[in-house]
Amino acid sequence: MPIMKALASNVAVRRWAYNLSGFNKFGLHHDDVLQENDDVKEALRRLPAHKVGERSFRIIRAMQLSLQKIELPKEQWTKFEEDDRYLKPYLEEVIKEREEKEYWEKNYY
Repeated sequence: MPIMKALASNVAVRRWAYNLSGFNKFGLHHDDVLQENDDVKEALRRLPAHKVGERSFRIIRAMQLSLQKIELPKEQWTKFEEDDRYLKPYLEEVIKEREEKEYWEKNYY
């Protein structure tokens, strides 16, 4: 397990995995491709309207590119350094609230 933690903290390995995933070739960000479970849906609900609009634009553009079987020009790909995890603070908050609620329901009801 320590090997996995060392690999996960290595920026070169993370950059390689990021580029290997391929979503950046369509201009998507990491948080655009998260599996939409209940926590992610709640975090998206809390997201400011302008961020929701930007996310929707990126997803629609990526779907259109995928249907046409083309990628963005390389200079328009989302770069590892520029990919902001815009949903992360909201998602962490939602998960923390859910876990706290589960703890209270388990221990005090």
